[in-house]
Amino acid sequence: MIHLAFMGLACLLQGDRPARGYSIPVIDLASETHRQVIIDREEGQYLGHPTTVLLEDGKTMLCVYPKGHGRGAIVMKRSTDGGRTWSERLAVPKNWATSKETPTIHRVVDKEGVKRLILFSGLYPIRMAVSEDDGAHWTPLKAIGDFGGIVAMSSVERLASGDYIAMFHDDGRFLRKRAKGEKRKRRFFVYKTLSSDGGLTWSEPGIVTTHPTAHLCEPGWIRSPDGKRIAVLLRENSRKLNSFVIFSDDEGETWTKPREVPGALTGDRHTGRYGPDGRLFVSFRDRTHVSKTKGDWVGWVGTFEDIEQGREGQYRVRLMDNHRGADCAYPGVELLPDGTFVTTTYGHWTKGETAYVVSVRLKLEELDERAARSDR
Repeated sequence: MIHLAFMGLACLLQGDRPARGYSIPVIDLASETHRQVIIDREEGQYLGHPTTVLLEDGKTMLCVYPKGHGRGAIVMKRSTDGGRTWSERLAVPKNWATSKETPTIHRVVDKEGVKRLILFSGLYPIRMAVSEDDGAHWTPLKAIGDFGGIVAMSSVERLASGDYIAMFHDDGRFLRKRAKGEKRKRRFFVYKTLSSDGGLTWSEPGIVTTHPTAHLCEPGWIRSPDGKRIAVLLRENSRKLNSFVIFSDDEGETWTKPREVPGALTGDRHTGRYGPDGRLFVSFRDRTHVSKTKGDWVGWVGTFEDIEQGREGQYRVRLMDNHRGADCAYPGVELLPDGTFVTTTYGHWTKGETAYVVSVRLKLEELDERAARSDR
């Protein structure tokens, strides 16, 4: 293990590109239906791109997703038992039906301790809805400024100051309103916007990172265990390179240059949470160039140090088998008090049928036992 880690770091220091595949084990949970909970399914209706939020009681969860591929009326459901069962579709404001892109939901707490849920809908302009009663009532979607973006906001996190940072990307088409017939050169940028009032208002966006050839997007935020360093995992949309990572040691003020990650972490829409023992579980769509689970919904288990050092990690997990290309896995990941991960996404889980929303439940110790048996 030490030798492999050293060799991985050495390759990075020598400037060599990371491998396009991976050598760590893959644990396959796709056939284990007892882990799966269907959140929503409608014959003939594509249901996609969910995100989730777990409230402070450790058992109430909300899930939001569109009736369509990104664009489409926003649907919301609630679970009061940690994701084992779900409500019917909840009443939401009428203009949520006008959503143009993937909705995302986040918990924020202002500096006076007021808790809010905020929901974003992207493209131009980025719009937001607010709830101050844990999702029972919501405001309509309203523009947060004269700017737009894609997958807004894929990450919303609290900074040491108590302010919030939200991150999204754009490829030149939606950041600003276009005149009719105007053509724009497409280049991917990752942006940040800040809120000092608990998510009610947001600053003008600033550039976080870009790359001369890679198409960097869908930032997934992971803070180091000691809280001092931030890593952001990035999808690479040209499909020519691996995924990338950037780091900040000053609460997002400045960032390192983007660096490719190993094939083991290459995918789309990374969402990570720490388990009880301090290891990371990261869920994403597998876009590794050489992978037997390419296009499926997968997870990765490793440490923050693995990401820093460019190591492959401990093992990968196939969560479910997607039957249509790579159209799946915009995940939500929540950790329950008993150490159960509830990870949620959409996909084509039944051959010949439209996409629907499912969650998979797991514990790291269960995966460790599988990994140990495979080693033997």
